[in-house]
Amino acid sequence: MAQVYNWQLQREMAFPYAEQRPQRQIAYIFDTNKCIACQTCTVACKTTWTSGKGQEQVFWNNVETKPYGGYPQAWDIKLMGLLEQRWKQQVYAGKTIFEDPPAGDNVTGHRPTEEDYAYPNMCEDEVAGMVDKGAFFQGIHNVWMFYMARICNHCTYPGCAAACPRQAIYKRPEDGIVLVDQLRCRGYQECVKACPYKKVFFNAITRVSEKCIGCYPLIEQGIQPRCVVTCIGKIRLQGWLSKPGEAQPNNPIDQLVHVKKMALPLYPQYGTEPNVYYIPPLNVLREFLLQMFGPGVDHAVQAYRQAARDREALAAMLLFGNTPQIISTYSYTDTHTVGYNDKGVEIIRVPLTEPFVVRQPYDQQHQAYRLNTA
Repeated sequence: MAQVYNWQLQREMAFPYAEQRPQRQIAYIFDTNKCIACQTCTVACKTTWTSGKGQEQVFWNNVETKPYGGYPQAWDIKLMGLLEQRWKQQVYAGKTIFEDPPAGDNVTGHRPTEEDYAYPNMCEDEVAGMVDKGAFFQGIHNVWMFYMARICNHCTYPGCAAACPRQAIYKRPEDGIVLVDQLRCRGYQECVKACPYKKVFFNAITRVSEKCIGCYPLIEQGIQPRCVVTCIGKIRLQGWLSKPGEAQPNNPIDQLVHVKKMALPLYPQYGTEPNVYYIPPLNVLREFLLQMFGPGVDHAVQAYRQAARDREALAAMLLFGNTPQIISTYSYTDTHTVGYNDKGVEIIRVPLTEPFVVRQPYDQQHQAYRLNTA
Protein backbone atom coordinates (compact mmCIF):
# COMPACT_ATOMS: atom_id res chain seq x y z
CA MET A 1 0.00 0.00 0.00
CA ALA A 2 1.23 3.47 -0.92
CA GLN A 3 0.72 6.53 1.25
CA VAL A 4 -1.32 9.31 -0.36
CA TYR A 5 -2.65 12.60 0.96
CA ASN A 6 -6.42 12.98 1.27
CA TRP A 7 -7.18 16.70 1.67
CA GLN A 8 -10.77 16.03 2.76
CA LEU A 9 -9.50 14.01 5.73
CA GLN A 10 -6.51 16.33 6.24
CA ARG A 11 -4.12 13.41 6.56
CA GLU A 12 -2.23 10.73 4.70
CA MET A 13 -3.85 7.35 4.19
CA ALA A 14 -3.13 3.98 2.61
CA PHE A 15 -4.06 3.38 -1.05
CA PRO A 16 -3.01 0.59 -3.44
CA TYR A 17 -1.50 3.01 -5.97
CA ALA A 18 0.76 6.05 -5.70
CA GLU A 19 -0.87 9.48 -5.76
CA GLN A 20 -1.28 10.74 -9.31
CA ARG A 21 -3.80 13.54 -9.64
CA PRO A 22 -5.18 14.33 -13.11
CA GLN A 23 -4.35 17.47 -15.08
CA ARG A 24 -7.73 18.81 -14.02
CA GLN A 25 -10.47 17.18 -11.96
CA ILE A 26 -14.11 17.04 -12.98
CA ALA A 27 -16.34 18.08 -10.08
CA TYR A 28 -19.99 18.77 -9.37
CA ILE A 29 -21.94 20.74 -6.79
CA PHE A 30 -25.51 19.75 -5.89
CA ASP A 31 -27.73 22.04 -3.81
CA THR A 32 -29.93 19.67 -1.82
CA ASN A 33 -32.15 22.56 -0.69
CA LYS A 34 -33.50 23.04 -4.20
CA CYS A 35 -34.05 19.42 -5.25
CA ILE A 36 -37.73 18.46 -5.61
CA ALA A 37 -37.14 14.84 -6.70
CA CYS A 38 -38.78 15.40 -10.07
CA GLN A 39 -36.40 12.70 -11.41
CA THR A 40 -35.79 14.65 -14.62
CA CYS A 41 -32.07 13.98 -14.19
CA THR A 42 -32.74 10.28 -13.68
CA VAL A 43 -34.86 10.04 -16.82
CA ALA A 44 -32.35 12.02 -18.88
CA CYS A 45 -29.50 9.74 -17.82
CA LYS A 46 -31.59 6.58 -18.18
CA THR A 47 -32.77 7.32 -21.70
CA THR A 48 -29.32 8.43 -22.81
CA TRP A 49 -27.08 5.76 -21.33
CA THR A 50 -28.90 2.84 -19.65
CA SER A 51 -31.88 1.84 -21.76
CA GLY A 52 -30.42 -1.41 -23.10
CA LYS A 53 -30.84 -5.05 -22.16
CA GLY A 54 -29.46 -5.92 -18.76
CA GLN A 55 -29.69 -2.29 -17.67
CA GLU A 56 -33.26 -2.37 -16.40
CA GLN A 57 -32.18 -1.86 -12.78
CA VAL A 58 -29.13 0.27 -13.57
CA PHE A 59 -29.38 3.91 -12.51
CA TRP A 60 -26.16 5.83 -13.00
CA ASN A 61 -28.17 8.78 -11.66
CA ASN A 62 -30.85 8.42 -9.02
CA VAL A 63 -32.63 10.66 -6.52
CA GLU A 64 -33.41 9.15 -3.13
CA THR A 65 -35.19 10.38 -0.02
CA LYS A 66 -33.10 10.66 3.12
CA PRO A 67 -32.95 9.48 5.85
CA TYR A 68 -34.55 6.16 4.91
CA GLY A 69 -34.27 5.88 1.14
CA GLY A 70 -31.35 4.54 -0.84
CA TYR A 71 -30.52 2.76 -4.07
CA PRO A 72 -29.43 0.04 -3.74
CA GLN A 73 -31.14 -0.30 -0.38
CA ALA A 74 -29.06 0.62 2.68
CA TRP A 75 -25.98 1.19 0.53
CA ASP A 76 -24.52 3.56 3.13
CA ILE A 77 -25.75 1.96 6.35
CA LYS A 78 -24.27 -1.44 5.56
CA LEU A 79 -20.81 0.00 4.94
CA MET A 80 -20.88 2.17 8.04
CA GLY A 81 -21.47 -0.97 10.04
CA LEU A 82 -18.19 -2.39 8.70
CA LEU A 83 -16.02 0.64 9.44
CA GLU A 84 -14.82 2.26 12.62
CA GLN A 85 -16.27 5.76 12.28
CA ARG A 86 -14.93 8.51 14.51
CA TRP A 87 -14.45 12.24 14.13
CA LYS A 88 -11.78 13.75 16.35
CA GLN A 89 -11.93 17.54 16.46
CA GLN A 90 -11.73 18.57 12.79
CA VAL A 91 -9.88 15.48 11.55
CA TYR A 92 -11.34 12.09 10.75
CA ALA A 93 -9.38 9.56 12.80
CA GLY A 94 -11.15 6.32 11.87
CA LYS A 95 -10.32 3.75 9.23
CA THR A 96 -11.02 4.34 5.56
CA ILE A 97 -12.16 1.56 3.25
CA PHE A 98 -8.51 1.07 2.22
CA GLU A 99 -7.10 0.70 5.71
CA ASP A 100 -7.25 -2.73 7.32
CA PRO A 101 -9.53 -4.38 4.75
CA PRO A 102 -10.50 -8.07 5.10
CA ALA A 103 -7.79 -10.59 4.26
CA GLY A 104 -7.39 -11.00 0.51
CA ASP A 105 -9.11 -7.70 -0.34
CA ASN A 106 -7.76 -4.25 -1.11
CA VAL A 107 -10.96 -2.54 -0.02
CA THR A 108 -13.58 -2.97 2.70
CA GLY A 109 -17.00 -3.25 1.09
CA HIS A 110 -20.15 -5.27 0.54
CA ARG A 111 -21.95 -6.57 -2.53
CA PRO A 112 -25.67 -5.71 -2.73
CA THR A 113 -28.17 -8.49 -3.29
CA GLU A 114 -30.70 -8.67 -6.10
CA GLU A 115 -33.34 -7.66 -3.57
CA ASP A 116 -31.41 -4.49 -2.81
CA TYR A 117 -31.75 -3.41 -6.45
CA ALA A 118 -35.42 -4.38 -6.74
CA TYR A 119 -37.01 -1.24 -5.24
CA PRO A 120 -35.46 2.02 -6.51
CA ASN A 121 -38.27 4.10 -4.98
CA MET A 122 -38.31 2.45 -1.56
CA CYS A 123 -39.01 4.98 1.24
CA GLU A 124 -39.67 7.78 -1.24
CA ASP A 125 -41.08 10.86 0.55
CA GLU A 126 -40.84 9.09 3.93
CA VAL A 127 -40.20 11.55 6.75
CA ALA A 128 -38.26 11.17 10.00
CA GLY A 129 -39.84 12.05 13.31
CA MET A 130 -43.39 12.53 14.50
CA VAL A 131 -45.56 15.62 14.61
CA ASP A 132 -46.33 16.31 18.26
CA LYS A 133 -49.87 17.05 19.32
CA GLY A 134 -50.64 20.67 18.57
CA ALA A 135 -47.37 21.24 16.70
CA PHE A 136 -49.16 21.88 13.41
CA PHE A 137 -50.99 24.87 14.86
CA GLN A 138 -47.85 26.22 16.52
CA GLY A 139 -45.77 25.89 13.37
CA ILE A 140 -43.08 23.94 15.24
CA HIS A 141 -42.26 20.28 14.70
CA ASN A 142 -39.29 17.91 14.36
CA VAL A 143 -40.33 16.20 11.13
CA TRP A 144 -37.76 16.30 8.33
CA MET A 145 -36.56 14.67 5.12
CA PHE A 146 -34.68 15.76 2.03
CA TYR A 147 -33.93 14.59 -1.48
CA MET A 148 -30.44 13.54 -2.47
CA ALA A 149 -29.40 13.22 -6.11
CA ARG A 150 -26.51 10.81 -6.60
CA ILE A 151 -24.13 9.94 -9.41
CA CYS A 152 -20.63 8.46 -9.60
CA ASN A 153 -18.29 10.69 -7.59
CA HIS A 154 -15.34 10.20 -9.97
CA CYS A 155 -13.24 9.88 -6.85
CA THR A 156 -9.62 10.90 -6.63
CA TYR A 157 -8.94 7.52 -4.99
CA PRO A 158 -11.61 5.26 -6.52
CA GLY A 159 -12.51 2.20 -4.50
CA CYS A 160 -13.61 0.46 -7.69
CA ALA A 161 -10.21 0.93 -9.33
CA ALA A 162 -8.38 -0.15 -6.19
CA ALA A 163 -10.31 -3.42 -6.05
CA CYS A 164 -10.28 -4.45 -9.72
CA PRO A 165 -7.94 -7.44 -10.20
CA ARG A 166 -7.82 -6.79 -13.94
CA GLN A 167 -6.97 -3.07 -13.72
CA ALA A 168 -9.97 -2.54 -15.97
CA ILE A 169 -11.02 0.67 -14.20
CA TYR A 170 -8.94 3.77 -14.71
CA LYS A 171 -9.01 7.52 -14.14
CA ARG A 172 -8.52 9.70 -17.20
CA PRO A 173 -5.48 11.97 -16.73
CA GLU A 174 -7.00 14.82 -18.75
CA ASP A 175 -10.18 15.31 -16.70
CA GLY A 176 -10.30 12.82 -13.82
CA ILE A 177 -13.33 10.90 -15.15
CA VAL A 178 -13.35 7.27 -13.92
CA LEU A 179 -14.15 4.72 -16.63
CA VAL A 180 -14.43 0.95 -17.08
CA ASP A 181 -12.44 -0.70 -19.87
CA GLN A 182 -15.05 -3.27 -20.80
CA LEU A 183 -12.60 -5.19 -23.00
CA ARG A 184 -10.48 -5.93 -19.93
CA CYS A 185 -13.38 -6.48 -17.53
CA ARG A 186 -14.21 -10.11 -16.75
CA GLY A 187 -17.23 -9.46 -14.55
CA TYR A 188 -15.68 -10.37 -11.20
CA GLN A 189 -17.80 -7.65 -9.57
CA GLU A 190 -15.06 -6.66 -7.14
CA CYS A 191 -15.70 -3.06 -8.20
CA VAL A 192 -19.38 -3.38 -7.28
CA LYS A 193 -18.39 -4.63 -3.86
CA ALA A 194 -15.70 -1.97 -3.32
CA CYS A 195 -17.51 1.20 -4.42
CA PRO A 196 -18.77 2.74 -1.15
CA TYR A 197 -21.45 4.69 -3.03
CA LYS A 198 -22.60 1.64 -5.02
CA LYS A 199 -22.41 3.44 -8.35
CA VAL A 200 -20.83 0.58 -10.27
CA PHE A 201 -23.33 -1.89 -11.70
CA PHE A 202 -23.02 -5.39 -13.15
CA ASN A 203 -24.82 -6.09 -16.42
CA ALA A 204 -26.03 -9.68 -16.29
CA ILE A 205 -26.48 -9.77 -20.08
CA THR A 206 -23.10 -8.42 -21.20
CA ARG A 207 -21.37 -9.87 -18.09
CA VAL A 208 -19.27 -6.75 -17.51
CA SER A 209 -19.43 -3.82 -15.12
CA GLU A 210 -20.85 -0.43 -16.07
CA LYS A 211 -20.82 2.99 -14.46
CA CYS A 212 -21.42 6.69 -15.05
CA ILE A 213 -19.02 7.98 -17.70
CA GLY A 214 -19.43 11.64 -16.75
CA CYS A 215 -20.97 12.24 -20.20
CA TYR A 216 -17.40 12.59 -21.47
CA PRO A 217 -18.50 12.98 -25.14
CA LEU A 218 -20.19 16.21 -24.00
CA ILE A 219 -17.37 17.20 -21.65
CA GLU A 220 -14.93 17.03 -24.55
CA GLN A 221 -17.10 19.59 -26.36
CA GLY A 222 -17.25 21.92 -23.37
CA ILE A 223 -20.84 20.90 -22.50
CA GLN A 224 -22.01 19.93 -19.02
CA PRO A 225 -23.43 16.39 -18.51
CA ARG A 226 -27.04 15.50 -19.27
CA CYS A 227 -28.10 15.27 -15.63
CA VAL A 228 -26.78 18.79 -15.02
CA VAL A 229 -28.26 20.44 -18.11
CA THR A 230 -31.72 18.89 -17.76
CA CYS A 231 -32.17 19.70 -14.05
CA ILE A 232 -35.25 21.93 -13.87
CA GLY A 233 -34.53 22.92 -10.27
CA LYS A 234 -31.10 24.30 -11.21
CA ILE A 235 -29.52 22.44 -8.32
CA ARG A 236 -26.39 21.35 -10.24
CA LEU A 237 -23.17 22.86 -11.50
CA GLN A 238 -20.34 20.95 -13.16
CA GLY A 239 -16.87 22.37 -13.59
CA TRP A 240 -13.26 21.83 -12.60
CA LEU A 241 -11.89 21.56 -9.07
CA SER A 242 -8.37 22.84 -8.47
CA LYS A 243 -5.75 20.79 -6.69
CA PRO A 244 -5.46 21.24 -2.91
CA GLY A 245 -3.72 24.52 -2.12
CA GLU A 246 -4.24 25.88 -5.65
CA ALA A 247 -7.82 27.13 -5.36
CA GLN A 248 -8.83 29.93 -7.74
CA PRO A 249 -11.41 32.35 -6.26
CA ASN A 250 -12.74 33.14 -9.76
CA ASN A 251 -13.55 29.46 -10.33
CA PRO A 252 -17.17 28.90 -9.14
CA ILE A 253 -16.45 25.32 -8.05
CA ASP A 254 -13.36 26.37 -6.10
CA GLN A 255 -15.23 29.33 -4.65
CA LEU A 256 -17.96 27.19 -3.08
CA VAL A 257 -15.79 24.18 -2.16
CA HIS A 258 -12.40 25.57 -1.17
CA VAL A 259 -13.04 29.23 -0.36
CA LYS A 260 -16.53 29.43 1.16
CA LYS A 261 -16.53 25.74 2.17
CA MET A 262 -20.27 25.73 1.51
CA ALA A 263 -20.29 22.51 -0.54
CA LEU A 264 -19.08 19.31 1.15
CA PRO A 265 -18.20 15.78 0.00
CA LEU A 266 -20.54 12.89 0.73
CA TYR A 267 -19.21 10.51 3.40
CA PRO A 268 -15.62 11.78 3.20
CA GLN A 269 -14.69 9.28 5.93
CA TYR A 270 -14.73 6.48 3.34
CA GLY A 271 -11.44 7.89 2.07
CA THR A 272 -12.07 8.00 -1.68
CA GLU A 273 -11.94 11.82 -1.87
CA PRO A 274 -15.22 12.05 -3.86
CA ASN A 275 -15.63 14.90 -6.33
CA VAL A 276 -19.39 15.45 -6.10
CA TYR A 277 -20.03 18.12 -3.45
CA TYR A 278 -23.31 18.84 -1.70
CA ILE A 279 -24.68 21.99 -0.14
CA PRO A 280 -26.22 20.43 3.00
CA PRO A 281 -29.97 20.75 3.56
CA LEU A 282 -31.27 23.19 6.13
CA ASN A 283 -33.51 22.18 9.04
CA VAL A 284 -32.22 18.62 9.19
CA LEU A 285 -31.01 16.84 12.33
CA ARG A 286 -27.43 18.01 12.87
CA GLU A 287 -26.12 14.59 13.93
CA PHE A 288 -27.36 13.09 10.68
CA LEU A 289 -25.65 15.78 8.59
CA LEU A 290 -22.45 15.47 10.62
CA GLN A 291 -22.29 11.77 9.87
CA MET A 292 -23.03 12.34 6.19
CA PHE A 293 -20.91 15.39 5.38
CA GLY A 294 -18.35 15.65 8.17
CA PRO A 295 -17.44 18.31 10.74
CA GLY A 296 -17.65 21.20 8.27
CA VAL A 297 -21.42 20.96 8.07
CA ASP A 298 -22.13 23.69 10.64
CA HIS A 299 -20.04 26.21 8.73
CA ALA A 300 -21.57 25.12 5.39
CA VAL A 301 -25.12 25.61 6.63
CA GLN A 302 -24.28 29.02 8.08
CA ALA A 303 -22.56 30.10 4.86
CA TYR A 304 -25.59 29.06 2.84
CA ARG A 305 -27.92 31.02 5.08
CA GLN A 306 -25.77 34.12 4.57
CA ALA A 307 -25.31 33.67 0.81
CA ALA A 308 -27.84 36.36 -0.09
CA ARG A 309 -25.57 38.90 1.64
CA ASP A 310 -22.32 37.44 0.31
CA ARG A 311 -22.00 38.81 -3.22
CA GLU A 312 -19.07 36.54 -4.10
CA ALA A 313 -20.91 33.35 -3.12
CA LEU A 314 -24.25 34.53 -4.52
CA ALA A 315 -22.69 35.27 -7.91
CA ALA A 316 -21.29 31.73 -8.09
CA MET A 317 -24.58 30.12 -7.04
CA LEU A 318 -26.61 32.01 -9.64
CA LEU A 319 -24.62 30.26 -12.37
CA PHE A 320 -26.32 26.94 -11.55
CA GLY A 321 -28.44 25.70 -14.45
CA ASN A 322 -28.20 28.80 -16.61
CA THR A 323 -26.08 27.48 -19.49
CA PRO A 324 -25.28 24.05 -20.94
CA GLN A 325 -21.64 25.09 -21.40
CA ILE A 326 -18.96 24.41 -18.78
CA ILE A 327 -18.14 27.50 -16.75
CA SER A 328 -14.45 27.65 -15.91
CA THR A 329 -14.26 31.13 -14.35
CA TYR A 330 -16.65 33.90 -13.36
CA SER A 331 -16.76 37.53 -12.35
CA TYR A 332 -19.49 39.81 -11.04
CA THR A 333 -20.54 43.42 -10.97
CA ASP A 334 -23.13 45.27 -8.90
CA THR A 335 -25.83 43.98 -11.22
CA HIS A 336 -24.71 40.76 -12.90
CA THR A 337 -22.65 37.59 -12.57
CA VAL A 338 -20.77 36.56 -15.70
CA GLY A 339 -19.51 33.07 -16.59
CA TYR A 340 -16.62 32.31 -18.96
CA ASN A 341 -15.44 29.14 -20.68
CA ASP A 342 -11.87 27.84 -20.50
CA LYS A 343 -10.87 30.23 -23.29
CA GLY A 344 -12.07 33.25 -21.34
CA VAL A 345 -15.06 33.84 -23.61
CA GLU A 346 -18.26 35.05 -21.93
CA ILE A 347 -20.95 32.39 -22.18
CA ILE A 348 -23.58 33.51 -19.68
CA ARG A 349 -24.68 36.68 -17.90
CA VAL A 350 -27.19 36.45 -15.06
CA PRO A 351 -28.73 39.36 -13.07
CA LEU A 352 -27.95 39.29 -9.36
CA THR A 353 -31.51 40.35 -8.58
CA GLU A 354 -34.69 39.63 -10.47
CA PRO A 355 -36.31 42.74 -11.96
CA PHE A 356 -39.28 43.92 -9.90
CA VAL A 357 -42.03 45.85 -11.64
CA VAL A 358 -44.99 47.48 -9.89
CA ARG A 359 -47.97 47.72 -12.21
CA GLN A 360 -50.44 50.49 -11.55
CA PRO A 361 -54.11 49.51 -11.16
CA TYR A 362 -55.17 51.74 -14.05
CA ASP A 363 -53.71 51.07 -17.52
CA GLN A 364 -53.28 54.47 -19.17
CA GLN A 365 -52.55 52.98 -22.60
CA HIS A 366 -55.80 51.03 -22.78
CA GLN A 367 -57.82 53.37 -20.57
CA ALA A 368 -58.98 50.52 -18.36
CA TYR A 369 -58.46 49.02 -14.96
CA ARG A 370 -56.49 45.79 -14.80
CA LEU A 371 -58.34 42.68 -13.61
CA ASN A 372 -58.47 42.11 -9.86
CA THR A 373 -56.79 45.46 -9.12
CA ALA A 374 -59.68 47.94 -9.21
